[in-house]
Amino acid sequence: MHLGVSLVPPLPLHSPRRAPYGFRSAAPRRIAVCPLLSVGRHRRLGAPPRAARGGGEGPEEEMRRLLELLPGELRRRVEGHPELPALVEVVMDLGRPPLARFPSGDFLLSQNPISFDDLRHATSQVGDFGADNRAGISRTLHRISAIRNRKGAIIGLTCRVGRAVPGSANLLQDLVKDGGSLLLIGPPGVGKTTVIREIARMLADDYRKRVMIVDTSNEIGGDGDIPHPGIGNARRLQVPNQDMQHKVLIEAVENHMPQAIVIDEIGTKLEAMAASTIAQRGIQLVATAHGITIENLIMNPSLDMLVGGVQSVTLGDEEANRRGVQKTVLERKGPSTFTCAAEIVSKIELRVHRSLEDTVDALLAGKMPNVEIRKVGSKGPVQEVYVQKERLDLGPSEGATQLDTDSLSNARRSLDSAFNLDPAEGHIGRSTEAEPDLNLYAYGISESTALQAIKQLELEDIVTLTYNISEADAVIALQSKLKKNTQIQAVVKSQDIPVFFTKTNSLVQIRRALRALVDDHTDGLMDFEDTEEVRSSEETDALEEARLAIEQVVIPKGESVQLLPRPPSIIASQVDLVESFKLKWESIGQEPNACLRILPQFVGVEEGGKSVKQEAATELTDSDNSDDMDYKQNGVSRLPFLPE
Repeated sequence: MHLGVSLVPPLPLHSPRRAPYGFRSAAPRRIAVCPLLSVGRHRRLGAPPRAARGGGEGPEEEMRRLLELLPGELRRRVEGHPELPALVEVVMDLGRPPLARFPSGDFLLSQNPISFDDLRHATSQVGDFGADNRAGISRTLHRISAIRNRKGAIIGLTCRVGRAVPGSANLLQDLVKDGGSLLLIGPPGVGKTTVIREIARMLADDYRKRVMIVDTSNEIGGDGDIPHPGIGNARRLQVPNQDMQHKVLIEAVENHMPQAIVIDEIGTKLEAMAASTIAQRGIQLVATAHGITIENLIMNPSLDMLVGGVQSVTLGDEEANRRGVQKTVLERKGPSTFTCAAEIVSKIELRVHRSLEDTVDALLAGKMPNVEIRKVGSKGPVQEVYVQKERLDLGPSEGATQLDTDSLSNARRSLDSAFNLDPAEGHIGRSTEAEPDLNLYAYGISESTALQAIKQLELEDIVTLTYNISEADAVIALQSKLKKNTQIQAVVKSQDIPVFFTKTNSLVQIRRALRALVDDHTDGLMDFEDTEEVRSSEETDALEEARLAIEQVVIPKGESVQLLPRPPSIIASQVDLVESFKLKWESIGQEPNACLRILPQFVGVEEGGKSVKQEAATELTDSDNSDDMDYKQNGVSRLPFLPE
C-alpha cells in the first residue's frame, strides 16, 4: 500500500499542469508563494520592510500628501516658501484668504477667499470626521480639524502638520527608564504629543516593553488602521468616541496585558479616575494634560486626582501653633497617580519634578518645590541639566548659609544698576538704561498670572521669572504665605532682597506690585536691612485693628472694645499704641487666648471728670497732628471694625 500526502488537490487530465514543457505549468504558482514566505522570515529577524510596517513614507512624502489638500495655486505658494520644513498648519476659512502659519508668523497664500469647492476638495481626501470634528490622512500624523456651522456644514479647516521627531524625548530618557509613571504638562501646541509618541517608541523598541497606546483622536499613531512607524513596535487602541476613552483604558489593561500604557490628553474626571486605577495595578503610565504648571492641576477639580487630590483639613490649636499656620489648611488627599512630572516650557526646555507628591505637598504648604531645568544644548542633541532647588527643610541660619553669597551679592548689584535707588529717601525711580535681566522670584503667586501681568505691562525685556531665590534681584510674594515661611524671610533679610507684597493672587494686584518694582511705588517694599525691626504682617493687622477700634468706637462712642486674641509680643505693641492715645487698657484671659481690652478712659483723668466722649474732639485733633499716628499701613487682611 502506498500512502502519500498531497498539498494540491488532484486535477483533471486536461489541466494545464499536464501541459508539455515550455507551456503553462505549476511553477509560477509555487514561485508566487515565495515572496510571502520571505516577508515572514524578515519579520522574525526583526527587520521588516518599510511597506510591511504600514506607512514608511518619508517626511517629504507626508508633507506632499498634506499639501495635496490645497488647490494648485495655493500648494505652489506653500512649496515655494523657504520655511516649508517648519510649517505649522494651514488655515482655510470660508470667505477668507487662506493662511499658512510658520514659526516666524502667518503667510498669506492668496488674496482670493476660500470657497465651498476648496473645502470640498480638501475634505474628500481625508478620513471621516469624528464626534470631535477631527480627521486625518491615512498613514500620516497630520490632523485636520473642521469648523461647522449650525446646520453641520463644514465652513473652515485647520490642517495641522504632524511629525515624528526622533530624539524629542531624550531629556526624559532617565525617567522613562526608571519605570515610574510620567505626566507631561504643557499648553496646546508646545509639542506634548510629539514627545509622548517618542516615549512610546522608546519603551517598545529600546526597553522591549509591551506598550499599548490609547489613541483618542489618532494623533499618536496617525489616521487609518495601520499605525504610523513613528510609534515603533507599540500597539494602538483607537477610541471610537471621546466619551468612551476611560472605558478603553480599562479595556487595554484587562484584555492586552500591557507593561506600559500611553494616553494623550486626559481631560475629564472619569479619565483621571481610570488612570488612577491603572497606576494602582503596577502598570507604567505615561500621559499628557493641558496646563502650564502643577498648580494648574491642583486647582482643576476635574484633574486634581492625578496629583493625589486636595482636601481641606482643620488642625487643632497645638498643631496649628506648631506648624505656624492657620487652623484650616489644604493637604494632599491620597497618593499621586504619577511618580514624576515634566512641565514642557518649549521644544528645547523642560521643568522636571522627580517626586510629584513632594511637589504638591510643597505647593500646598506655600513652599518652593524642588525642580530641575533641563535644556537641549546649542551643539545638537546635548543634554544640559540645571538643578534649581530650594531647601526649605533647613533652619533659618542653615538655609541662609546654603546659598551662594557671591551669587546673591551679584544679584543685588544687578538690582541697584537696573534702578536708581536712593537709600536716604527710600525712593526707587526708573532707570533710563535698565538691565534687561532683572530676575524676579515669585512666592505664593500664580506663575501664569505673573507672566500675564509682565506681558501686559510690556516688561518682557526687563523682568524675568526665576525659580531659584539665589538668583533673584527682587521677590514678589503673597503676604499671607510669606509670613508663615521663616526660611524665606531669613534669606531675604540676610541678603537684603526687596520684597513686594500682594494681598491676593489677582492680576490687578500683581500688576500693581510690578509697577512698584519699576516705578516709584514703594507701598509693598520691605527692606530687611533697616536697623529698626520690621513688623510682621500679623502685627500690622493687630495695630490696625487697635487703631480703628480707638478712632471709630472708643473715642467717638465712649464704649470699651475687646480686641482679638494675640501673642504676648503683639499685645505689647498694641499697648504702646493705646498708651499713645492716652487711654487705659486691661489684659484679659491667658495664653493662647490672651487679648487686650481698650477702656473709654483717659490716663490721668479721675472718675467724675471729663469722659472720653467729651474730650473726643480735642484728643482727635491733637492725635491727628502728633507723631503717634505712624502706625497706619496701606492695607490689612482682617479689619473687623470697618463700616459696611
